[in-house]
Amino acid sequence: MSLIHVIILAVIQGMAELLPVSSSAHVVVAEKLMGMDPTSPPMTLLLVMLHTGTMFAVIAYFWNQWRRTYFQSMENFKTIFVQAVVATFFTALIGGGLIEAIEKLAFPHAKHAEIEQLFGRLDLIAPALALVGILILIAGLKKTCSTPTQEEDSTGLNTKQAGWIGAVQGLCLPFRGFSRSGATISTGMLLGVAKSRAEEFSFALAVILTPPAIAREAWRLVKAEHITGASSLASAMMPSVLGAFFAFVAGLLALKWLSKWLESGRWYWFGIYCLVAAGVVEYLHHVGY
Repeated sequence: MSLIHVIILAVIQGMAELLPVSSSAHVVVAEKLMGMDPTSPPMTLLLVMLHTGTMFAVIAYFWNQWRRTYFQSMENFKTIFVQAVVATFFTALIGGGLIEAIEKLAFPHAKHAEIEQLFGRLDLIAPALALVGILILIAGLKKTCSTPTQEEDSTGLNTKQAGWIGAVQGLCLPFRGFSRSGATISTGMLLGVAKSRAEEFSFALAVILTPPAIAREAWRLVKAEHITGASSLASAMMPSVLGAFFAFVAGLLALKWLSKWLESGRWYWFGIYCLVAAGVVEYLHHVGY
């Protein structure tokens, strides 16, 4: 994998991750078109490290908003902390359960089956893109109105809404193409959460989710490559670290665009894009990728 390949994938990841169009699907398709194996440990680690770059872009972009909303007072912080814990609990419960069930069902006779072995399947990515596209369309076209409760005043959502958003995030974990940001923001909108609040909370959950994902893929690479020393691991991770930097820059640009589209009422266009992308991915699968 050359530096040019890393930069291309980083830009694709950075631009797509923070838009509700599934960065993973875009990166997997790009890897296949460039003749790479998206299921290999180096490539899955690269993908997660690209997520790390976009995670820092999220922190940089949303910090002032989070500080005003979540850190304005100790009461606000306690509220969002509980909501984040509840959401992450349901993410882990549903996502972890689904991953374990899929690994057993898809690989019934394999002793060490891993969900990553399915990440290169375009025939699975296409329907996932289509489903999230439909969800985004419904959320974008539905006129929602809600009366904020006392619990919603400080953070813009309540604990029950946070739990549902976390549960939907769990559904996204095993499936490349089922956009995490698209599904969680759309869920928040359908539950009556203001679009800007749903966006803030969705990306706050992404920051929580990224470190465990990095640890999982780094450990997978260590086992696959039989890496024993810190220097060997650092060398193996160098392309991913470079990719994270480029994804950070691209992610900042994407976030500014996303916010404008959210507030301008054009959220549904992302749903249309996902449906078109699903058709393209299905065609690529049909022709042999």
